[in-house]
Amino acid sequence: MKPTKRTRRLTSVTAGLASLVLLATACGGDGGSGLAGGGDEDAGQGGGKEIEIALIPWEEAIATTHMWEVILEELDYEVTITEVDVAPMYQGVANGDIDMFLDTWLPATHADYWEEYGDQVEDLGVWYDNAVLTLTVPSYVEDVDSIADLADNADMFDGRIVGIESGSGLVRTTKEEAIPTYGLDDYELIESSTAAMLAELDSAIAEEEPIVVTLWRPHIAYAQYDLKDLEDPEGAMGGAEEIHAVGRAGFGEDFPELTEWLGNFELSDEELSALEQAVLADHEDDPQAGAREWLAANPEFIERTLGDAGADLQF
Repeated sequence: MKPTKRTRRLTSVTAGLASLVLLATACGGDGGSGLAGGGDEDAGQGGGKEIEIALIPWEEAIATTHMWEVILEELDYEVTITEVDVAPMYQGVANGDIDMFLDTWLPATHADYWEEYGDQVEDLGVWYDNAVLTLTVPSYVEDVDSIADLADNADMFDGRIVGIESGSGLVRTTKEEAIPTYGLDDYELIESSTAAMLAELDSAIAEEEPIVVTLWRPHIAYAQYDLKDLEDPEGAMGGAEEIHAVGRAGFGEDFPELTEWLGNFELSDEELSALEQAVLADHEDDPQAGAREWLAANPEFIERTLGDAGADLQF
């Protein structure tokens, strides 16, 4: 199965400071004051409040962001999703230009960003605690079961490790930790995009050719292809990480109910896999429809996350 159209579209977003300018423009240039606490407080659970959520084209972020978009719109929030790259996303949240982001990986993957911006944002809680970075090959690749095995097999892979966005923690970890730790000097790390990496993976598998890519769990690619994560005996790619939701300064005060719901928000491996399947694969051209389908099939998630606020919601 090829990368979703949604993912391909998202990865075309311009990175860097230009994206931050777009964020400020989208917010009316008022540092976020037009987003927080606005609207008619009697209009419903959300009181007509406007909220802007940053979205980076990582599969778990796409799935959970559209899930929360659907939930919040049912609760009378006015939701805007802004597609942006990772660096301007952190800048935008820290500056108050956007309200929240659902896909901060800690303690390692986003360590650099967290060191720079962590004291300027609000940590809204951990919703997933089994996230891992990987170097991965198709399962048909023989005699390469560990990252250490790559050193003697550079010719098999044409000396290429296919990566994702250059600003990602996954690329940084591969470049600064895995490559020097395992002596992969004969390899070039291709810094491209998530969509480009997935397209190369898809093409290689279609021809049953060797390829090694940077990947991560959770990811829908594991449901689409028969893949093998390379063992990492030196721990260069890091251990299991937590995925946090983060908000701009003042988020908890401006959105107290949502802050409570996000504190209750958590997904198991099985739930996240099913949500990604519904949003990214089953409804690739209509992610909101996929989110609604998953929410309708998982009323226990609504109950434990929203409590009484979710009692009358229909998806």
